[in-house]
Amino acid sequence: MSHGRRWQEMRFDEDAELDSSQVEDVGGSGGFPGGGIAIGGGAIGIIGLILVLLFGGGIDLSSLESGGQQPAQPGSDLAAECRSGADANANQKCRIVADVNSIQAFWSGEFARRGGRYTRAKTTLFTGSVDTGCGFASSAVGPFYCPADRHVYLDLGFFQDLRARFGARGGPFAEAYVLAHEYGHHVQNLVGIMDQVGADRQGPQSAAVRLELQADCLAGVWAHHATQTTDENGRPFLARLTDEDIAAAVDAAGAVGDDRIQQKAQGQVNPETWTHGSAAQRMRWFKIGYRSGDLNQCDTFSAAL
Repeated sequence: MSHGRRWQEMRFDEDAELDSSQVEDVGGSGGFPGGGIAIGGGAIGIIGLILVLLFGGGIDLSSLESGGQQPAQPGSDLAAECRSGADANANQKCRIVADVNSIQAFWSGEFARRGGRYTRAKTTLFTGSVDTGCGFASSAVGPFYCPADRHVYLDLGFFQDLRARFGARGGPFAEAYVLAHEYGHHVQNLVGIMDQVGADRQGPQSAAVRLELQADCLAGVWAHHATQTTDENGRPFLARLTDEDIAAAVDAAGAVGDDRIQQKAQGQVNPETWTHGSAAQRMRWFKIGYRSGDLNQCDTFSAAL
């Protein structure tokens, strides 16, 4: 099987009904509007914010940004383009819609099963830079969740950078893992876990690391149930998921471990400045969630990391 073909194994049910209202595409200016990145609460981006926090802007992030003087890029009409699983199989943005639908359908059901109520978070697709409830952010921040406005923000160019800069294998389910991780933060926000972080934001045993590893575990819990999660008509969003897809998600989790990023950026590893956990930890906690399918197994705040 060729490298290109195996990513086709992840398939959505062609007749699954998509709810494009859960995702908006705002396009973007293509440049960073200036000023600092104001990101509140637990909104910790997978890639760029690690670099900004750990290295104080000393790393060249230019390939993660769009370059300053490009014309505005309009967003897509997702409501017209993304109606079914067949659209998700043919179009990346529609695939994002389907991923978000599946993730939120799962958490809605899980909250209800436990006597709670899940509140949806919208995903905003942007290009270059975006204004959020947590302040302006550029593509350099990577995907992130803003607890202030309960939105997930994503520049799709991140997935190319994930492969090119950080050596991840990539593929559709690696992208789904990234989204599921960010929605893990939304779950943490809804149940008050983010409040436990406080000022404990660096170090191998820090609350920030425990928060991120828990989000990886929650992403794995969704992945365990992904092919059983259905639309409002009872059709599963994901019709097929393979071992290769899960391996791609695990690989993506490892690619953004603090130790791997630090080694690439500065040639050495300093655990005392970790904010997300090591590659081994991130892969391990995703697999704990995936193998168990039980969010009760994701108590990273009590468990040994």
